[in-house]
Amino acid sequence: MLTIPITAFVTLVIILVISNLSSGEKKIEHKIDRLYASDDPQFLRSMGLLLGPPVIAGNRFEMLLNGDRIFPSMLEGIRSARRTITFETFIYWSGEIGEQIAQALADKAREGIAVHVLLDWVGSSKMDKRYLNLLRDAGAEVIQYHKPHWTDLGRMNDRTHRKLLVIDGRIGFTGGVGIAPEWTGHAQNEKHWRDTHFRVEGPVVGHMQAVFMDNWVKATGNVLHGPDYFPDVEPMGDGLAHMFSSSPSGGSDDMQLMYLMAITAATHSIHLASAYFVPDKLTINAIVEAAKRGVKVQIIMPGKRIDTHTVREASRACWGDLLKAGVEMYEYQPTMFHCKLLVVDEYLVSVGSTNFDNRSFKLNDEANLNIYDRDFARQQTAVFADDIKKSQQITLEAWMHRPFTEKLIEKFVPLLDTQL
Repeated sequence: MLTIPITAFVTLVIILVISNLSSGEKKIEHKIDRLYASDDPQFLRSMGLLLGPPVIAGNRFEMLLNGDRIFPSMLEGIRSARRTITFETFIYWSGEIGEQIAQALADKAREGIAVHVLLDWVGSSKMDKRYLNLLRDAGAEVIQYHKPHWTDLGRMNDRTHRKLLVIDGRIGFTGGVGIAPEWTGHAQNEKHWRDTHFRVEGPVVGHMQAVFMDNWVKATGNVLHGPDYFPDVEPMGDGLAHMFSSSPSGGSDDMQLMYLMAITAATHSIHLASAYFVPDKLTINAIVEAAKRGVKVQIIMPGKRIDTHTVREASRACWGDLLKAGVEMYEYQPTMFHCKLLVVDEYLVSVGSTNFDNRSFKLNDEANLNIYDRDFARQQTAVFADDIKKSQQITLEAWMHRPFTEKLIEKFVPLLDTQL
């Protein structure tokens, strides 16, 4: 008598799992034609109009290397707030830095500053609940994004991976860093990760605020606006930039489109740093074509010191065509390499939360800041060159002679590519 209800229940679970692991949106299926180079004005025009808000001038950028520089700057920004703080992040775990940031945010909320915190439910699962109570008791609004509920199970695989902190609508932070002990220090050992974050001033901070509001509205139904959140910001420098976002609910392919357009426009060089590098065939072909037309392509990824070994196996499985085309592949040795950076022709610098994999391209809510500034780009390539010195280059010969067990594992890992 119980057979029919049990069968129906199992069928329902299967349907939910399938709907959760698949996307209903059409994906980019054809290569992007090379119609212009990165130094053509059409490149800047197309990037702005296709990817979101137009490129805006008057911005200033500061690179923050590793936790010893990142967290003091973020804490200084929080403590300087006079009207509003908006903060969205994926990873927020327990530890000294998590407590410091929670305390700083709570202190500002007690002063009457409007503090809005959006934490991914999965990414903050290791967070000490004392921090949530501390913030809420102080008057801060704290939302856990896509906390599972039986009425909305189909979205439990849609995570916000964005990393945004905006102070008074005038100062913004973005990059790869999470709030956890692993990001503290200066990448001095395997317990302290290598990462980069960026401090931004100027009109483009309004773009960053708008990206935060995108998910805040989805999570709360409340629209935050007015001069406290979107002030009239004077130019702070000469840098051109725009901030854009992607999510499964709207424009999930925007990040991949950006990478494909940038790679296709590249003429001289591509420097790519990625914590999780698992490109699909279309993206691999775009990189291969760039290398074949004489573009120097260098890619840095984590080595054996990685937090997700399945991703490393999936990544290494797709290196063959890249290595044959002359792409230089490097594995960072000292510690986990968590940077997310693309530099094209020492002109475009793309930074933010996006990894070079299907999870970032199709499933996560992501946000990237694109900076068009040759001086800033040269600064990034200098840091990139320093990271290469701490990396091991993987040659085609070494890749072809990798262990048999690794090759065997690689046969099965691609089955998970859509989730990596």
